[in-house]
Amino acid sequence: MLTPPNTVATPEGTADIAIHAAEIANIAAQAARGYFRGRLGVEFKADESPVTQADKGVEAVVRQYLAENFPDDGIFGEEQGFEGQDRQNIWIVDPIDGTRSFLSGHPLFGFLLGYLTNGVPRLGVIGMPALNEFLIGMKGQGATLNGKPVSVSVTHQLSDAVFFVNEGDKIYRDHPALFDRLMNSGQTRRFAYDCYPHALLAMGHVDAVIDYDLQPYDYLPVSAVVEAAGGIMSDWEGKPLGLNSDGRVISAATPQLHSELLDLVNG
Repeated sequence: MLTPPNTVATPEGTADIAIHAAEIANIAAQAARGYFRGRLGVEFKADESPVTQADKGVEAVVRQYLAENFPDDGIFGEEQGFEGQDRQNIWIVDPIDGTRSFLSGHPLFGFLLGYLTNGVPRLGVIGMPALNEFLIGMKGQGATLNGKPVSVSVTHQLSDAVFFVNEGDKIYRDHPALFDRLMNSGQTRRFAYDCYPHALLAMGHVDAVIDYDLQPYDYLPVSAVVEAAGGIMSDWEGKPLGLNSDGRVISAATPQLHSELLDLVNG
């Protein structure tokens, strides 16, 4: 179960937001586990990515909670789109991050929740319902895993780094020269998808993640957690992430490692 971090001396309103975010994550996790490894009805979007009853069901319970408790805020969810796009405060919801993992019974699917004020992430949640791991990060307040503080590693050089290449098949398809450079970099490389590699970075287990072809509901909640844990997350040009970023991201534990990765992806 996700518990909010120590909320002493937080900016006005942040403590309440963290408490609600923890409750939302618990509700979403319970809903997701009710569907996991069950009989799922699967549809496919225009981009051929799958949508299950679980995606829609989890987002529905989250939206209901937000409508009851934050009626003046906007909501941007993967399945039902954007409501209140002009609002100062916006919640971002990815009900099942990793639908292909979910529908194949693989436990590394996540739940992502973000809270933005004027387009800037103030809070993020990475929930891993099947693993019972929940991270919450607040801007300037640190990050926790199941209520205990976590932080990134202190690795400074790519040659010493354990790093993940997310969406490697797409990177190979669209950027073969970059893929070749990635395969000849780092101390240890792993291939993966979705949010969990970024969560591992926030916990200090890995040092960097290269990711590709993401949507705002994929990267904005994650960026809040990574940066609260002391890391850096940007687009491939080194620019801060926002609602209009192009979905190519780098997560790194230290500024030196982040700079080296920027040089790598830009050739």
